[in-house]
Amino acid sequence: MRKVLAAAALAGSMTVTGLALAPAAQAASAPATAQATAATATAGNWGKYYSSNKKAYTYGKTWKFKGKVYTKWYGKEFTSKHGYVWFRYEYKSGKTGKHYYRWNGSTSHTWSKKNIKKLYTYTCWGGPTKYCGSVHRIY
Repeated sequence: MRKVLAAAALAGSMTVTGLALAPAAQAASAPATAQATAATATAGNWGKYYSSNKKAYTYGKTWKFKGKVYTKWYGKEFTSKHGYVWFRYEYKSGKTGKHYYRWNGSTSHTWSKKNIKKLYTYTCWGGPTKYCGSVHRIY
């Protein structure tokens, strides 16, 4: 019976075997559904974002938790030079910032910042501003 009620509540107000669900049953399951939707709405996978010459790329995942935006990223490049991943962000106050990470071969890293409203990334190769790929919004 619980499964039927839960399925009916998720589907909206519908009739189960001729009986309409009580508003209390619908309200009881609504907060759990809203929380699950909110948790998944702020998390997202991104990439593969390549440098303009395709010699380096990055990919990762971005999510929000307790007021901080977290990014776990992975970088790959296959030459003797280095790859660079840039993160450009806009705070809720309107101020902006950016930083980059350099790597050789393969790497992964996690970082976070508070009060971020928008977050963008792009990948470069051979220098912090050389062979940069297109900019992508990831949060």
